[in-house]
Amino acid sequence: MGHQGNFRLSAPVRGIVLVALGVLLSLMPFPGGSAWAQVGSARYSAIIVEAHSGRIIMGVNQDELRFPASLTKLMTLYMTFEALRDRRVQLNQYVPVSAWAAAQAPSKLGLQPGEALTVEQAILGLVTKSANDAASALGEFLGGSEDRFAQMMTLRARALGMNRTNFRNASGLPDSNQWTTARDLATLGRRLVLDFPQLYGYFGVSGFIWRNRVIPNHDTLLRTYPGADGMKTGYTNYAGHNLVSSAVRGNVRLIGVVMGAASNTERDQHMTMLLDNGFGQANGTTMARFGNPLITLANAATSLSFRTAQPAVPAGRPVLAPRASRDRGVQIGGFVAERTAWEVAQESARIAPGGQARVQPVIVGRRATYHAQLLGVSETEARTVCANLSRRGAACQPFRMEAARSTLR
Repeated sequence: MGHQGNFRLSAPVRGIVLVALGVLLSLMPFPGGSAWAQVGSARYSAIIVEAHSGRIIMGVNQDELRFPASLTKLMTLYMTFEALRDRRVQLNQYVPVSAWAAAQAPSKLGLQPGEALTVEQAILGLVTKSANDAASALGEFLGGSEDRFAQMMTLRARALGMNRTNFRNASGLPDSNQWTTARDLATLGRRLVLDFPQLYGYFGVSGFIWRNRVIPNHDTLLRTYPGADGMKTGYTNYAGHNLVSSAVRGNVRLIGVVMGAASNTERDQHMTMLLDNGFGQANGTTMARFGNPLITLANAATSLSFRTAQPAVPAGRPVLAPRASRDRGVQIGGFVAERTAWEVAQESARIAPGGQARVQPVIVGRRATYHAQLLGVSETEARTVCANLSRRGAACQPFRMEAARSTLR
């Protein structure tokens, strides 16, 4: 059970908020009626804010102390993005892995003591798999030690206005002195969007290639909620099922936080309902436009699928869950001209007609390049495609695609 804070909503206000939220929840088809019961539980918190103005649209227990679980990694990523922006580190810079980092409990990438991964790989590992070993390695890299990095995280949180947050590690693994609030996490979500418009797009990646396998993103709302473009899931037995989400409709961006849900399904249902209601209330508000969602990459080979304003793949077509016999993909390129990349992708699709052609745009510095991809093919088809294209001088890399796992962190 999470810590309880000293500040509470007054009884009349709390009653009005709970009743109003209960009416909204009663209209939703929650299985077994468990969702409404969870709203009144001791560890439940939720908040919806308008990203540009910070205006709170709805809040329940938003100032009560809670265990953040892997939502802690949002601050680890904020600190990493800040170091990148200030040019203290580079995306292609190597992060050493200590015995301490490698020994962290799952979820993890399986890093070994003495090896290294790039800053970008660590970012993608945190965003998709919520990798605790990568988070610990980043903390040691940026802070000298994870304890020191946690102190830096707390100080930075205070400077951002997160006055009821305390960090003790970079990953969110259980610690009785690590806590936060829904309001503070909404503040952090806003700052990630507003402070790093060119890096925020990492939160929308659907997966990344790690050791020739695709690591899928744990955030299912990216696939199920229209307009969702990040951010992070979190779970421990004590914290319950947590989620911070950002979604855009028209000129309105909302940041939502749900903490202490009883299951992943309940958590996602709550967030869906709260965002829908929030967009309804925020209709007509104006906000600043955000920057180009393409990501600056120094190691494009690690990336698989960044969400863009105009997806290359038609809506509804599967990317990360091909049939078991068609679990391979190939990446070709990159190319200076997007049209050329499309021609190569379509040519590869003619070689293996069952595959799904797409183009992945990448920005390196100020220059754009484009990678042709073919997803959802068999191993034989992947080899055939690369054999044909390699004879023409194209760099072609086959990889194995991995279906999304059900366990979320």
